[in-house]
Amino acid sequence: MLLPLRRIFLFMAPFLSLSLTTYHTMSTKIGIIGAGGMSKYHAAGFRNAGAEIVAIADVNLAAAEKTAARENIPLALGDVKALLKLPELDAVSVIVPNKFHAPLAIEALKAGKHVFCEKPPALNAKEARQMADAAAKAKKLLVFNFNNRARPESYAIREYIEAGQTGVINSAQAKWIRRCGIPGFGGWFTTKALSGGGPVIDLLHMLDLALYFMGYPEPEYVLGQTFDTFISDKSFKGPWGIPDVQKGVNDVETAAHGFVKFATGQVVTLQTSWAEMVAREEVSVTFQGTKAGGLVRRLFGRDGLDDTAIDTCELYTHDHNRPVNRSVIVKADETMGRLRSAENFVGAIEGREAPLNLPSQAISLLRITDALYASAASGKPVKC
Repeated sequence: MLLPLRRIFLFMAPFLSLSLTTYHTMSTKIGIIGAGGMSKYHAAGFRNAGAEIVAIADVNLAAAEKTAARENIPLALGDVKALLKLPELDAVSVIVPNKFHAPLAIEALKAGKHVFCEKPPALNAKEARQMADAAAKAKKLLVFNFNNRARPESYAIREYIEAGQTGVINSAQAKWIRRCGIPGFGGWFTTKALSGGGPVIDLLHMLDLALYFMGYPEPEYVLGQTFDTFISDKSFKGPWGIPDVQKGVNDVETAAHGFVKFATGQVVTLQTSWAEMVAREEVSVTFQGTKAGGLVRRLFGRDGLDDTAIDTCELYTHDHNRPVNRSVIVKADETMGRLRSAENFVGAIEGREAPLNLPSQAISLLRITDALYASAASGKPVKC
C-alpha cells in the first residue's frame, strides 16, 4: 500500500533531523605546516568554511608557538611527522619555502591527508608530476593556492567566458611587475636551490590566471629571456619579505619576458619582475577573444602595499557597430582571493564545490616555466 507523502515525511522526519544535525556539526580538521605570513589567510579561510584547525607545525617551534597563539590554534609542534600522526587530521596546508613543497605534500598525501599547497606547486614539472601521482594513488585532493583565481574579478570574468560571451580567447598578456620588490637579499627567495627561481616562479599567478581564462591549452613552444640587473642592489628591496642574510646567495633573475605558443594556436606573452624600471606595481591579465576582450588588474600605490590599490575589471565588446567598454563592478577584496581560495579547499573536501585548480594544470604551468628558463639559457625557443 502506498503511503501519502505527508505520512512518509512525518515518519522520516526524526531521522532526517538527526542526519542534518550530524552533517552540520561535522567539520574538516586541518593542520598547518609552516608558520609563515600566509598562515593567517589559511587559518581565516578554513574557519570561514567551517573547518577546525587542530595544530600547526614548524621546524622552528618558537615560530609555531607564536603563530598558534596569534591564530588561536590549540597545538604547536616542531615536527611535521608528529602532526601527520594526529588521528583526527583530515587535511594539511603547506606554507614553506618552495623546495619543500613537493616532499612535504607527498608525505602528507601518503599519510592519507588532503593537501592545500602554497604556490609555486613545486620547483619544476617533474616534481609536480610526482605530487599529482601521489594524490591519485592516495585518492586525496591536491589543491594549490592560486588565490587570484578566487578574486571576485576572476569569478566575474569566468562567468562571461563560460557563458560563451568572449568566444575563443586567442591571445592574452600576463603581467606581474614591480619597480622595487626584491623580497630580501641572501635568503631563500634569492637562492635558486631553495626557490627554483626569481619572479618567473614566485609571481606565476598571472600566467596561471591567463591560462585559466583560456581553458589551459596544451603548451607547445616557449621563448623567454631573464635579467638579473638589480639582484645585488639593495635600493630595489621590497617593503616586505624576509630579512637580508649576510653573505647569502643571490643567483635568481629579477625580471623576465616570454612568449608562449600553444598547440591550439593561442598565445600568451609574459612580463614579470621584482625589480624593473616601471611606473608602479601591476598585477594583470588582459585577453583578446573572438567575441570580446577583457582585463583584470590591480595597480598598487606602492610595491606590495594594498591600502591605495586600484582594482579594475572590464570587458571590451562591439555593439551596434560601435566599440563598447564595460566596467564590471564586483565586491572589493583586499585579500586578493586568499580567504576564498582556502574556503574553496574545505568546500572541495566536503563535496560542496569543485576545486579551483587541478594537479594537471600545475604540471602544465611548470612545463612552461621550465621551458622559459631553458630558453633564456639557450637563447632559442624551447619545445615544452
